[in-house]
Amino acid sequence: MLVVPIVIFAFFTYGSAIATRAYMQEASAQAGTALRLAVSALSGHLNRYEALPALIADHDDIKELVSAPDDMALRDAANLYLKEINGLLKSSDIYVVKPDGETIAASNYDGPASFVGQNFNYRPYFQEAIEGRQARFYALGTTSLKRGYYFSAPIRVDAHVRGVIVFKVDIDMIESSWSGGEYKIFVSDPEGIIFMSGSPEWLYGAILPLTADRIARTEASRRYANAKLTALPVTRHRFEPHDLMTLSGDRGASEYLVLSHYMPAEDWTVNVLMETSSIRTQARTALVAVFLILCIAGLAVAVIRQRRARLAERMQMQAEARGELERRVEERTADLARVNSRIEEEIAERRLTEQQLRQTQADLIQAGKLAGLGQMSAALSHEFNQPLAAAKTYTDSASVLIDRGRMEEARDNIRRIGGLIDRMASISRHLRNFARKPNEKLGPVSLDDAMRDTLEIIAWRLKAADAELLLDFGQRPPVVRAGSVRLQQVLVNVISNAADAVEGLDDRRIEVSALEEAGKVVLTVRDHGPGVPAAIAERIFDPFFTTKGVGKGLGLGLSISYNIVKDFGGSLTAANHPEGGAVFRIELQSAAGLMPEAAE
Repeated sequence: MLVVPIVIFAFFTYGSAIATRAYMQEASAQAGTALRLAVSALSGHLNRYEALPALIADHDDIKELVSAPDDMALRDAANLYLKEINGLLKSSDIYVVKPDGETIAASNYDGPASFVGQNFNYRPYFQEAIEGRQARFYALGTTSLKRGYYFSAPIRVDAHVRGVIVFKVDIDMIESSWSGGEYKIFVSDPEGIIFMSGSPEWLYGAILPLTADRIARTEASRRYANAKLTALPVTRHRFEPHDLMTLSGDRGASEYLVLSHYMPAEDWTVNVLMETSSIRTQARTALVAVFLILCIAGLAVAVIRQRRARLAERMQMQAEARGELERRVEERTADLARVNSRIEEEIAERRLTEQQLRQTQADLIQAGKLAGLGQMSAALSHEFNQPLAAAKTYTDSASVLIDRGRMEEARDNIRRIGGLIDRMASISRHLRNFARKPNEKLGPVSLDDAMRDTLEIIAWRLKAADAELLLDFGQRPPVVRAGSVRLQQVLVNVISNAADAVEGLDDRRIEVSALEEAGKVVLTVRDHGPGVPAAIAERIFDPFFTTKGVGKGLGLGLSISYNIVKDFGGSLTAANHPEGGAVFRIELQSAAGLMPEAAE
């Protein structure tokens, strides 16, 4: 009688180990793929900036500044240059440090958390660069309290190191992509302290014991400023070749499968964690299923033997019944497999359709903008020809004035030529930004800035229609949650339609106003034209619907604008004003107080 319990115990003991090993190996392979992707994304993001500090350090303005660090004019020029480069490269901050560690120029010189005057001689990236080597360092900013990755390079003048250029890269974008996934990803330093994590509650937690030596090394470089370091309740163990980690929390202890990759250039370790609860559940389920199958098989054998001893006919009936049951199970299993296959195919088709719809919408938006740009071309040639002709006249007269020795008047002509060139460059820049396909996330956008850029694009249309644009944004222009380029496209489309409506009329005013209502910003564009006919009011936002003549419009402008505003989480409606004319109402979410600030 003791044989059966012993067999069952041995089956579950060894079977559990075999099943767990198989599922653990499969999970390890999947987590390894996620680890490689995370490492590749981090390396690619950082390597884009590696060569930039040395290039900036070789700039003449930077070399002149470190040669004469007390010259305020050189400081001002360097501040402006660094701010411009920082904006172009989309980095976090760029700053110049004297050999004693004092910062004398920074891209955030005019911000509330300016680095100018701060001393960073305790940072390893400064200490290595001042010795003539390029350096890397990741840390929490002591001034801005924002995390970043630092690249530094020496500034050499006549083969002597006269200062250090520091380039800080924001890593929040990479980290945000790790949240909410199947895996928990974090980056730890050599002391075992978590520097980046898709789980914010793990930041600045240690997966290794916080010994006095580790704390001393961390505090010496002030890597984490004044952040509080805590030791996470971690217990490490192994299951055959796999590393496991048990982490205790408020909701109990969780066990994770751990895969790690050390990045020597950055001196940190990327870790991918996968909970083992599902792995062990799968193993137990498989084991119980096998046990139940064996039990059923054993029971069937016992029944067959018993029935065979009694009556051969009954044994045959039972065999047939068992065969029928197995056939039905197989048929039902096959039916379920076919249903699952169809469901998966439908899901794949829906995802493909959704991607195609999004691509079609993006193409329609770009087509609408390019069509608008085509209509602008004739008027813009006039806009460019006038300043070009004026510049030619100023050039000829400047030559004559120089020959006659009238230098002050010649300089005035040259200044006028420079103003004309700036004007043409401004128009060209706005058109280029308007034509480019947007790839922007939603964020705070000032209506004042958006309207100013919009006017650069549609000034020709207002001039052609002889329309008068009246703006009323109040003393403090609202800030909305939107995409800058796409919001400009909405304003261009709506105001251009208003210009079409008032062209040739006695009253050619177009009134644009904005106000905030309960967390919303309501932007209205009113013209004094004939209004929206009732017959087309319900179709005005349909694609390719237009009341303009052949060759004067694609019927995409309002449809595109409607979908763009909808993507912003807002609404676009059209109605007639009681006193005449059409009123387009754009309602967007307010983003007051969310404008970004400069930091280390």
